[in-house]
Amino acid sequence: MSHGFFLWPVQASHHAKEVDLLIGGFGVMVWLLTLPVFILIAVFVFRYRTGRDANRDHASGSNVWLEVSWSIIPFLLTLGFFVWATALYFDLRRPPAGAMTINLVARQWMWKYQHGEGAREINDLHVPVNRPVKLVMISQDVIHSVFVPALRIKQDVLPGRYTTMWFTADRLGIYPLRCAEFCGTDHSVMGGRLIVMAPQDYAGWLARNRDGGESETLAAAGARLFRSVGCSGCHGAASTVHAPPLDGLYGGPVGLSDGRALIADDQYLHDSIMLPNKDVAAGYRPIMPTYANVLASEQVNALVAYLKDIGAGKPGTRQEDGNE
Repeated sequence: MSHGFFLWPVQASHHAKEVDLLIGGFGVMVWLLTLPVFILIAVFVFRYRTGRDANRDHASGSNVWLEVSWSIIPFLLTLGFFVWATALYFDLRRPPAGAMTINLVARQWMWKYQHGEGAREINDLHVPVNRPVKLVMISQDVIHSVFVPALRIKQDVLPGRYTTMWFTADRLGIYPLRCAEFCGTDHSVMGGRLIVMAPQDYAGWLARNRDGGESETLAAAGARLFRSVGCSGCHGAASTVHAPPLDGLYGGPVGLSDGRALIADDQYLHDSIMLPNKDVAAGYRPIMPTYANVLASEQVNALVAYLKDIGAGKPGTRQEDGNE
């Protein structure tokens, strides 16, 4: 991590370069449009000051092309920057299909990360260079906001609701990570580091962390929870309880008892665990108990990872469990 005072943070991603170019270009346009106005103000103040012998009887006249161009050109330039900024905004909302997913749980006053391979870390986030990374984030208490200046990205982290943010860091190094939303008395110390590593170094770090006790993947931890908290007793194939099937669920449409339809995404799975009576599947009774006061956010993330694993038709541990 670089130390010292810098007027401009380093650029650690292509998006950061695009944002800097956008802001710089917009700043140049504003200067080009406003500087002539201030120059003319100064000229007119000097030329027509009190006591100055100047002809103040100007004949009325107009130049249609000058007046139209003075309005149309700034409008078109501003519209161009709007389109450019909108494209960057939508790009941040469309993570690549193969992006590596890392879950983030924010709480006063720390960041807790869960890697899909099983590694966990607090405040520091290790990622490989030149690989898209998607953060799936939720808060345990109040609103937080992840801000990485070197990437020029910021996203609010909300209680009870998943938000996402993705990036591709293309420069090795260690960069500060901050909370950009006032979240309580120790908000100022809620920080961390984004550590961008070479792929082989990241693989070594991941192996060391897994050897340190986090050997099971996030989905495997979810499979274990699926059995231990009793989910398999109702949603298993051998269950006598009439509960919705989970195989092939993720990513597909779900008809609800009130006639609506939803896509079974991460938020739907989260709400089905924590708020089971919010969106009841059509044809089923609202008898599932809530796990809001039973499971921590990290455990819910593990369950969601497992449900995504079996719901997307991927090979998992579900078939190994006789009562599931």
